[in-house]
Amino acid sequence: MKRRQAFRFNVRPTDTQERIFRQFAGAFRFVHNRALALEIDRHASGEARLGYVGTANLLPLWKRDPETVWLSGVHSQILQQSLKDLDRAYKNFFEKRAGFPKFRRKGENDSFRFPQGARLDEPNARIWCQWE
Repeated sequence: MKRRQAFRFNVRPTDTQERIFRQFAGAFRFVHNRALALEIDRHASGEARLGYVGTANLLPLWKRDPETVWLSGVHSQILQQSLKDLDRAYKNFFEKRAGFPKFRRKGENDSFRFPQGARLDEPNARIWCQWE
């Protein structure tokens, strides 16, 4: 039997790091909400759902858009993870395991994830961060 173990650390980021964290969380929320709105509009017009691959193909267009050029300053993995989370929420909804996906609000469980993990200066050390 495998034993899973987790560690929780309190992170005290500097002001600069906190600003970057908030930017990442804002981009995560923005992409999630934009993709959800797109899926709702497509459903209302009778079109098929795009899913993860379809919305992920739109990410480069969103990054080049003059109104959302700030997205290019955020790691693409964070934005892709947002779309994967939305796709999982839709699958859970269709399999009747959860309600319809909701729009994310600023300040409500703001978070982001690097799926490949963040690394510390020490070899083979990983950290999971959540701030309040």
